Amino acid sequence: MSSPSATAGAVTPPDASTTPTTAADRLLRIGAVYAEPEARDSERGQQVLSRFPGAEVIEVPSHWQIPELHGNEGNVERWVRVKSGTLVLGVKKSLSARPNGRSSDFIAPSTSNGCAMACAYCYVPRRKGYANPITVFTNIDKITRYLRGHVRRQGVKPEPDQVDPRAWVYDIGENSDCSVDALVSDNVADLVATFRELPTAKASFATKFVNRELLDLDPQGRTRVRFSLMPESDAKLLDIRTSPIPERIAAIDDFVAAGYEVHLNFSPIVLREGWERDWAELLTRLDDEVGDAAKQQAAAEIIMLTHNRDLHEVNLGWHPKAEDLLWRPDIQQPKRSQSGMWNVRYRNAPKREAVARVQDLIAAHAPWIRVRYAF
Repeated sequence: MSSPSATAGAVTPPDASTTPTTAADRLLRIGAVYAEPEARDSERGQQVLSRFPGAEVIEVPSHWQIPELHGNEGNVERWVRVKSGTLVLGVKKSLSARPNGRSSDFIAPSTSNGCAMACAYCYVPRRKGYANPITVFTNIDKITRYLRGHVRRQGVKPEPDQVDPRAWVYDIGENSDCSVDALVSDNVADLVATFRELPTAKASFATKFVNRELLDLDPQGRTRVRFSLMPESDAKLLDIRTSPIPERIAAIDDFVAAGYEVHLNFSPIVLREGWERDWAELLTRLDDEVGDAAKQQAAAEIIMLTHNRDLHEVNLGWHPKAEDLLWRPDIQQPKRSQSGMWNVRYRNAPKREAVARVQDLIAAHAPWIRVRYAF
């Protein structure tokens, strides 16, 4: 076991003779694991380490106190390498379920944060500095116990709302992608199993990665998967290291058949020349390829792009082409987020017009999609 050193931030490169054969191999080739002692020694921590037996384990006092990662501006040039080659193990100290009201009724306590994918518009790096590899919280038993108690205290949902007509919905992936997290540990499997036993509640998470191992978890309708979709031309530029859009669409019917409730996130909607045409093509494709069972339970969220000046500067250091679409001062305005940061969003008039246009396109090309909310 290693201690922090001047070179501890360097991720051991994968064996050049080894060619990744699966999506998981391409996403995660872990060379270094930063670990709090309590997290490292826990049952879940040992499980994670057993999945990456060749990784160097580096002891740290806190998952937030890793100078090689957090606030290290030099990591801009290693953006994807840090995400693919590094993990962090920590213990979630403070547990709370925050009210939401948009995608869910509550935001569940995180069982992880960060991501191995590299979407150019992702807000998580704004909170974690210049690198946001996956941090796994290993005290999953404490988290699921808290969730059971929180659900019990809510009682029966008194009336339907746009989130769900009967169940209290808990977003379990606010700061991560659960489909990728499931490649690292059994936390997601434990959460699905927990909500399977809670008749008044559902888990929910958005994803851009198709992990077919999730099909074996038997959610029994108590977990909602929200596949994020956008036109392929946007995804190829902005959704770095994610599953291709056709693969996400092809997974919808399979996840419904496996017992998941499947919704769609039209997210983010990026305003640029030809955007309406490309969204019409995507909606037509959904109408052609999605089966009746999925259509009957489908709903969607319309989420307009939100960007951030600090993230804009980071992207200029590793993926400047994305900023041609994301950074549009001519039609964007600053707005303070709920967490206190200054973001940029489309100005009120173009945003309002775009939301209305997307709703018209849905009505014309995929009228079976019920829009739950637009933001």
